[in-house]
Amino acid sequence: MRYLPLSDADRRDMLSAIGAGSVDDLYFNVPKSAVLSRLVDLPRAQGELDVERFFKSLAARNTPAGKTAFFLGAGAYRHHVPASVDHLIQRSEFLTTYTPYQPEIAQGTLQTLFEFQTQVAMLTGMEVANASMWDGSTAVAEAAIMAARVTKRKTIIVSGGLHPHYLDTTRTMAGAQGLHIVALPAAIDGEADVVARLGDDVAAVIVQSPNVFGTVSDLSPIARAAHAKGALMIAAFTEAVAFGLVEPPGAMGADIVAGEGQSIGNPLSFGGPYVGLFATREKFIRQMPGRLAGETVDADGARGWVLTLSTREQHIRREKATSNICTNAGLCSLAFTIHMTLLGAAGLSRLAQINHEKACAVADALAAIPGVEILTPRFFNEFAIRTPRGGADLVDVLAQDGVIAGAPFVRLSPQSGMDDVVVVCATESNTDEDIAELSRALKGAL
Repeated sequence: MRYLPLSDADRRDMLSAIGAGSVDDLYFNVPKSAVLSRLVDLPRAQGELDVERFFKSLAARNTPAGKTAFFLGAGAYRHHVPASVDHLIQRSEFLTTYTPYQPEIAQGTLQTLFEFQTQVAMLTGMEVANASMWDGSTAVAEAAIMAARVTKRKTIIVSGGLHPHYLDTTRTMAGAQGLHIVALPAAIDGEADVVARLGDDVAAVIVQSPNVFGTVSDLSPIARAAHAKGALMIAAFTEAVAFGLVEPPGAMGADIVAGEGQSIGNPLSFGGPYVGLFATREKFIRQMPGRLAGETVDADGARGWVLTLSTREQHIRREKATSNICTNAGLCSLAFTIHMTLLGAAGLSRLAQINHEKACAVADALAAIPGVEILTPRFFNEFAIRTPRGGADLVDVLAQDGVIAGAPFVRLSPQSGMDDVVVVCATESNTDEDIAELSRALKGAL
């Protein structure tokens, strides 16, 4: 068969070569509770028209961000993406390109990667950046693994302000490398709590600003304390637009900066694909994961670009590689670069200012509602609130009223105990009418 080319004999030979008795043996580490004991409740076969109708009905149940008053953030943000970004990335020379192994025929792709790296380094206040990673969570996990390589230590201290999904990803990836992840309890304003846990065995502390609750923190004292113990400070982020207004982590002593670039050039898309940003100090460049595009000159002295220091699995022995990033979010990083180029430094600062002003307007409106408490002391464009009603229940009720009010923190971290906390976000896309609608709906729900 065209799409099932292997015979039973082929499969037996492959299993024998790797020492497995059956295909099921390949999934030995999957918990029994996650393994289905029966077929999925779906028709065994359907016509194309029936399948199309079914998925259209399923898609109709979604609520697109632009359809209603939308205040959901917590790691993925609704920003305006200029039409020119989508137009340019769909040009065939961009849309169909792949890893630029042959620099002589991939100069355009390499140059865009070089420009991307330059923008990320400037945005984060760091000296070097790589040519993107899968997303923010895997970038943070790679940062933890890199810190262990640099310091030759195995313990990573994680603040209570790191996005819970980033923590889960770090536990999965770094745990597989033998690292010990020590996660502090969720805390709205507790980035500095990591300092008390520093010891001679700590490879790095991971902090986030603005953190998952929106709190903006001065990371400088944390960096000094970490360096005094021979540890690195990893600064995570989920909202890249913040650095148009907030001091970048590099200016506060971060050794590695890792996070999500979706806010710039990339739509929400119901969760992906997104683009991971990763930057570090030049002295650590040889331990940086992923790939690096460098500027050079050819034999005739003309300016050109090449891949350099790309110690990935395809380029070097697997056990020597600094990353398992085999490909990356290249088209998403291009969208980031195009949007950033259109904005420029002044445009990014203005966009960030508008975001902060919108968030302040929302906070003022909600603070005027009896029973609503603003928990985040210093914020950029999102903040946490507490209400007398459970967060998940409140958000569901408001959704039925046509308002997406935010992210119940209990859904991000079920064990946190913060059942009454909702993370609310406002960006330039929110109108005064949206804010009034949120206020009205919240008053009614309470």
